[in-house]
Amino acid sequence: MGDVWRGFDAVLDRPVAVKLVRPQAVTSPQVAEEFEKRFRREARVTARIQHPGVPQVYDAVLDESYEQLFLVMELVDGVPLTAYVHPDEHLPVSWAVAVAAQVATVLSYAHEVPVVHRDLKPGNILVARDGTVKVLDFGIAAILRTDVTKLTATGSPIGTYRYMAPEQVRGARVTPSTDLYALGCVLHELLCGRPVFAGDNEFQLMTQHVANAPTPLGQLRADVPPELEELVLDLLLKAPEARPVDVQAVYERLRPFLPSPADEPGDEEAPLPDWAGSAGVPDPTGVFRRPYAPRSRAAVNGAAPAVQGGDPHAPGAPVPALAPAQREELREQIREVYDHCEALWDEDRFSQAAEVVGEMIETAARVLGSENGAVLALRRRRAFSRQLAGDHRAALPEFEALADAFARVSGPHNEATLDCRAQAARCRGELGQVTEALAGLGDVLETVRAIDGDVSENAVELRRDIGMLLLAQGRAAEAFGVLDPLHADLCLVLGPRHELTAEVADTLALIRLDLDGDASGPPL
Repeated sequence: MGDVWRGFDAVLDRPVAVKLVRPQAVTSPQVAEEFEKRFRREARVTARIQHPGVPQVYDAVLDESYEQLFLVMELVDGVPLTAYVHPDEHLPVSWAVAVAAQVATVLSYAHEVPVVHRDLKPGNILVARDGTVKVLDFGIAAILRTDVTKLTATGSPIGTYRYMAPEQVRGARVTPSTDLYALGCVLHELLCGRPVFAGDNEFQLMTQHVANAPTPLGQLRADVPPELEELVLDLLLKAPEARPVDVQAVYERLRPFLPSPADEPGDEEAPLPDWAGSAGVPDPTGVFRRPYAPRSRAAVNGAAPAVQGGDPHAPGAPVPALAPAQREELREQIREVYDHCEALWDEDRFSQAAEVVGEMIETAARVLGSENGAVLALRRRRAFSRQLAGDHRAALPEFEALADAFARVSGPHNEATLDCRAQAARCRGELGQVTEALAGLGDVLETVRAIDGDVSENAVELRRDIGMLLLAQGRAAEAFGVLDPLHADLCLVLGPRHELTAEVADTLALIRLDLDGDASGPPL
């Protein structure tokens, strides 16, 4: 019935998810009205659940003509649980339990509204890169007091039969206990790699959920603790009133299998299996080990994230031959990207500009090679876009990689090489790595002075930046020693009324006040 697109908020310059109905799905006014009701319900229901495990709804467009029906939502960078379920290799027990516990916390907030999800399944549960579990698609949830049980054009019950509680199969009234049954199905599948029931068709699945007893986990996986097996069996009881009293009770029974704060990962369990791509798999136990922990130092220092499959910009990759017509077509596409980027820059939409250029980089690198001049120029434009957006953490590794690439292609003293080295140092300064930033800028300035002199445009900017960084470190005397001769040079070259000359003069005046004043007084 619909699509989910990655989009950009043009006002706040941030990525978003846009969920919209396909026009061809609206086959009649009645169907259009039904979709509009579903979207309106999704927007209102989701907005009521104030929990970080539920993607936020930013906006809803539901026009009366039903020609535009879409939601603008938080974009979640994560992987669905379906990617981690494998029949032959099992996930660590703590990993599966941590996912279930996070889902339980989301459901506790939803059930308080009260809202029943009605379609909880691995495909609707994402694990974000930081280990946070996100529960998606509350669109078919209903406010309990409205007692809405059906919301499809065919009148069939809502849900996915593989995870559907017996009362849901029968079309009876759903309650929070219905979600508990689905949570039991999900936890069973995470622990043993197989669904609770695996009928060949919907009728068989419906019959199994209503009449068949599930296989105890201990018979499918020897290392599942008996108490955890008992919890899953209790969640999968046929009668809703026989299941745990509420999701809070489920969480309490999961707690003994969760790590405590400050616990470090131990060797008691095997790591994630190779098929799960364990090198880059998020850790959902982290929120229990270190609740409200700061970002990792690797991320703060601007380390580039690992890329599966190797570095897409690594030199030496084979470049396919390109016909003249194809090469001209690619040039035209690159020109269009530059025009689009310029337009976005004019509107201060720098994050979106970085995304637009990034899409072209991958295509151009495959055809032209990662160190082709046009590709390097695109990569440089993306790095500048990220820097202008204030995302210095992402811009830093990009500028460093570009400096290395330009040095290989054009030499270490090339203007682009030096500029990328300087921009990388400036990013480090913005990230608080002042010592490293000063060293980087000083190295570049030494080379620029030898090539272009002390009052070239690049040299002047570097001297100004070095002085300001020294001042930021509280090294006022050293900053004065850099900025005072710079001011004299600027008066000669640009004149005393030039904007940059005046800026340096104002800074020097403040430094003089600090140097000549009472050392015990407040710092400026």
